[in-house]
Amino acid sequence: MTITRFTRTALAAALLAGGAAFAAPVQVTVTIDNLAHANGVAFAATHLGFHSGVFDAFDIGQVATDGIISIAERGNGMSWLSAFAAADPGATIGTIAGQLRPGNTRSMTFTVDPMANRYFTFASMVIPSNDFFIGNDGPQRYELFDAAGNLQITSITQRSRDIWDAGSEIFDPLASAFVGTGGLRADQNSVVAFNFAELAALNGLTTAAGYVFDSQLSAGIEIYRIGFEVAPVPEPETYALMALGLAVVGWAGKRKSRGV
Repeated sequence: MTITRFTRTALAAALLAGGAAFAAPVQVTVTIDNLAHANGVAFAATHLGFHSGVFDAFDIGQVATDGIISIAERGNGMSWLSAFAAADPGATIGTIAGQLRPGNTRSMTFTVDPMANRYFTFASMVIPSNDFFIGNDGPQRYELFDAAGNLQITSITQRSRDIWDAGSEIFDPLASAFVGTGGLRADQNSVVAFNFAELAALNGLTTAAGYVFDSQLSAGIEIYRIGFEVAPVPEPETYALMALGLAVVGWAGKRKSRGV
């Protein structure tokens, strides 16, 4: 086989293009903002995952899963994350830790394969409450990346009307997390439903953070935002492939120059 200069150039270009195609992972910086009024609702740690679209965390009108109950009642995502990993072993999952009080912002960066894990799921406890949370019903509710791996959602906004009641614990201000005593909790044995209005019953109670709670919620008020920014991730394997390809091209060129 005779390899001409044109062939070598074309081969090099193909290898470079092929190398780029393998550079699938990207860095996704997730930024969460508490948009609620001062002295309003706060949020426990945010548990999240980038996945293939198969992990269904909960369903409206159905009994809450153990994972959602652990988040909604205690803000603890271990059970939720374990269920996530079991349902989709290839997913990228994690937690943006810490309490998010009104006006606060937190961020964290994840390495994600946008071709394999196009969908985004999240959950966080609303505090104060007995068992309120925010999160997406339906594993494919947020298709973060398109089929080509391009970011197509730059932010997700939650409003008061998006707050869920897990239906697992009876509403009781004296037993609500952040303002009450956990030892007074009682099972409700109901189902997941939308509910933000009950939070007004907590107005006037002093939170663990020291401020007097005032929900100030109405259906359309924005309370929480998740922002996404994407940056490329240099991959050693990609560079190795490119180097190997260029070495092959160079070797072929030497053979040509020697008349082999």
